[in-house]
Amino acid sequence: MSTALEAASAGVVVRGEREGSGPGVVLAHGLTAHRDLVVHGSRALARAGHEVVRYDARGHGESDAGATGSYGYDQLADDLAAVVAAAGLERPILAGSSMGAHTIAALALRDPSRWAGTVLIGPASVGVPLTAETLAGWDRLATGLEEGGIEGFIAAYGAGTDPAWRDTLVRIARERMARHRDLAAVARALREVPRSVPFDGLAELESLRLPALVVASGDEADPGHPRAVAVAWAEALPEATLIGEREGEGESPLAWQGGRLSREIARFAAGLA
Repeated sequence: MSTALEAASAGVVVRGEREGSGPGVVLAHGLTAHRDLVVHGSRALARAGHEVVRYDARGHGESDAGATGSYGYDQLADDLAAVVAAAGLERPILAGSSMGAHTIAALALRDPSRWAGTVLIGPASVGVPLTAETLAGWDRLATGLEEGGIEGFIAAYGAGTDPAWRDTLVRIARERMARHRDLAAVARALREVPRSVPFDGLAELESLRLPALVVASGDEADPGHPRAVAVAWAEALPEATLIGEREGEGESPLAWQGGRLSREIARFAAGLA
């Protein structure tokens, strides 16, 4: 059974839920996703003896929209800290995918002693500004969403996907976009989050002395989260373990397999005890 959770952060109410009991695990999702998509609806972590907190980032799902200019990683890290405080957790594990992984890195760098460990799933940033071409791609998604709603987003999104994975990716994208109560806020996040940098280059991660599990994604199925970036994070972080480097042909990346990913997180947590 899960119970609702709310956290106030600089005038924004971030909404989520908590489930289970035991050592805490906080789940932070990616851009345009929602709180169930870190471990894809799996409840295995709660069954394994963890209190699991999952929340919708500002502008996503059921959480409030942020003002224009408030979707940088400093603000996202503040929101995550507010969620942890509202849940009353002491030294939880922070586990997040893509934007969530970047948010966790930004927060953990402030004070690593506050966290038991981090699980960083499909990181995409190497701590430098994105190219104008890449930012234009994010802007196309935002424009599609603003002008055509969910179907406008899908049209812009599907155009850039591998044909072998397009049907699956489009189905998942349509489902996740339907979970957002404020599509204009998601569009704002699409424009602002990619223009923010969570840390100052990979060298900054070398100072993050904290147990870390880095989960690589698959280049064919998920080119937006290059395997090489996950490898680079694992090499930079002093106490990191890398998993998910290889999948079989046609196999979904580990980052998409909720039950299996949850078991890997639980195994990582058990090693910290």
